[in-house]
Amino acid sequence: LNNLALSLRNRFTERGVPSDLDESIELHRAALLLRPPGHSERSSTLNNVAISLRDRFTQRGLPSDLDECIELLRAALLLLPHGHSERSLSLNNLATSLQDRFSQRSLPSDLDECIELYRAALLLLPHGHSERSLSLNNLALSLRNRFTERGVPSDLDECIELHRAALLLRPMGHSLRSQSLINIAISLRDRFTQRGVSSDLDECIELHRAALLLLPRGHSERSLSLNHLATSLQDRFTQRNILSDLDEAFSLFLQLPHISHAVSRNDLNAAKSWATSAEKTNHGSALLAYQTALKFLDQHVTLLSSSSRHFDVVSMATASLAVDAFSCGIRHDALTTAVELVEQGRAVFWTHLARFRTTLDELSMDSHTSAALAEEFKQLSFRLRNAFDQSTEDQSSQIRELTMQWDDVVSRIRMLPDFSRFLQPPLFSDLQKAAEEGPVIIVNASQYGCDALIVLSDQDPVHVPIDITRTEVSELSSEFQSVTEQFGCSDHQNKLVGILRKLWHDIVDPVVQTLRMLNVRPGSRIWWCPTAEFTLLPLHAAGPYERNRDNLSQIYISSYTPTLATLVHARRSVSQYASTQYFVAIGQGNPDRGKELRCVAPELAAVAQRLGPIVSSFTSLQDSLATVQGALDALNHNQWLHLACHGMPNRTQPFESSFTMRDGPLMIKDIIRSNWQNPEFAFLSACHTTVTDKESPDESIHLAAAMQFSGFRSVVGSMWSVDDEVAQEVVSVFYENLVDDSGKLDCTRAAVALHKAVKKLRHNNVPLEQQIVFVHIGV
Repeated sequence: LNNLALSLRNRFTERGVPSDLDESIELHRAALLLRPPGHSERSSTLNNVAISLRDRFTQRGLPSDLDECIELLRAALLLLPHGHSERSLSLNNLATSLQDRFSQRSLPSDLDECIELYRAALLLLPHGHSERSLSLNNLALSLRNRFTERGVPSDLDECIELHRAALLLRPMGHSLRSQSLINIAISLRDRFTQRGVSSDLDECIELHRAALLLLPRGHSERSLSLNHLATSLQDRFTQRNILSDLDEAFSLFLQLPHISHAVSRNDLNAAKSWATSAEKTNHGSALLAYQTALKFLDQHVTLLSSSSRHFDVVSMATASLAVDAFSCGIRHDALTTAVELVEQGRAVFWTHLARFRTTLDELSMDSHTSAALAEEFKQLSFRLRNAFDQSTEDQSSQIRELTMQWDDVVSRIRMLPDFSRFLQPPLFSDLQKAAEEGPVIIVNASQYGCDALIVLSDQDPVHVPIDITRTEVSELSSEFQSVTEQFGCSDHQNKLVGILRKLWHDIVDPVVQTLRMLNVRPGSRIWWCPTAEFTLLPLHAAGPYERNRDNLSQIYISSYTPTLATLVHARRSVSQYASTQYFVAIGQGNPDRGKELRCVAPELAAVAQRLGPIVSSFTSLQDSLATVQGALDALNHNQWLHLACHGMPNRTQPFESSFTMRDGPLMIKDIIRSNWQNPEFAFLSACHTTVTDKESPDESIHLAAAMQFSGFRSVVGSMWSVDDEVAQEVVSVFYENLVDDSGKLDCTRAAVALHKAVKKLRHNNVPLEQQIVFVHIGV
């Protein structure tokens, strides 16, 4: 059992097939049952189960796996008394897992215990022991973490002394010498920041220089070293104004575009540091820094698996990068570059998922050779990510070898017909196709300024300056969110109108004036592509709200798109099943949790009455049939969807935002795992289906986006709570107008159909917030 489990874990490490790791864990558990208390191998098996659980935690992020791992390691340690040869290793494993849990949950007791365990492990490794330098390093790093958390000076002083002791055990020629030099230098910079002693900063710089000399081009840690040395030189420039320090810092940053290994998070962080430094000092390399950072982001994300587990990596890496890059492009009058950069750094998770799914599927189906290349690419990506995740030893030679293999397989894929731009971000000439049916307006909020850019199909983009700061956009967004929570109360109407007027005056009216100058005729369609906090604001509803003056909805018909690439993809993917239209209406008025929705049944009856005679097949799932599995099964056999139920946004765990079915939540993570065939249109008659994560709005992780990125070309969703009766009224008018002259459903008519339905609400004096709650996304 033990041998088979270890072999499966090895295969998992090579190929990344989740079932191998799951089976390995179950086999280790079975072996543990055959090694009861008192068995000489019990501690070894406890350790094996724990290590495999930690691997699974690293892959999927389930807290219960890490908790169980820690309990098993505690049990193993109890079986290894003082004097046992494996005790120091066991202490170290438990300490490392506690460190992981501290990183995830910030429990001070985990960090304190971790430090005590590392101290105990160090006492068992006397001078001359081969593992002593590693043990010194582990204890020093955990003390620095505690200093960062609590600011106790003695922790930092001890950390520095331990790192110095580790360095003495790593003489010239030792593979980990550069790591020790960097660690001492980082801690000295921390101490300089705290106490301002110049000699600490000077020594820090000299140590970083020494480390960099030991890391030749192609070494996976070189950019980390470059970044630390450059930022330390900038610190000294700030302190003493020595221009040569600043020049040296940028000469180091300018080496970054030429790195030759697979991109890690360290490379990405270094490029982001470069961009920040260039902005701060107004250095001419700023645009190149952003281009490098976004290229690194693209390459780094390629190595990640497409599970929601890695979303935090993406959102952390992208925070404000794309919007600042766009702003830099505008300021350098490089408008097409600005479009390419903002596209590259937004909705990264979705783009990666869509690109991965479609490209690798296309590769796999292309030919026997292509399928083999797709499999080779997947396995090498997994092994590279694993190599980057190993922090216990120098992985540089392994990463270098895997990078060469990975580059080779990518080159071979690009030589295939139709795959020449495999893993390359789209060019402006590709993105411009998004504007074939009408202009796309990117509205950008950056700390360096706010701008709108109108993308047209037949000319260069047109810049529209916006007189508002990102802070003001953020405040307006927060004010709007609090107003949406008051909808239904008496005093919110004036506040809502005030916000819509500000949106008009500061943002939308300047765009409309420019569209008129460009001869974009009134009554035609436009697409909004908002970034940052603009994603949370109802641009489609902006207007002066004055007698005898038109609001935006009376001038143009607005749609949204999270990125230009998704709109291009939606325009391209005309269904091969257009002649046969399979429609499913799913309604859940009596969910397992939440209040009853009385209007669901009549709403579905209205849809059935209008569409039943028109479509090739009409299916209705209600109440006991509208389960999670029932909905997923129905979506595998239908291209058209109407969904009436509760929508439950989850602002802290966006992948757990859900539609409420009879037996539980149908979550975003369920939706993105599905592989639906040629989906066309989805009407999400549910609350909050376009509510995104406030912390990373540019990733657009919400229910409507999940539908669009799953392949639906056109989606109608809601920005806040929808009134039952209003939804019913909108739906009946909407479907009247979705049918074309030949009596067929046409998803490209959805925006106009919604526009006409909303117009009718205005005439019926429905409250303003219910007139503007629905939005259209897509073609």
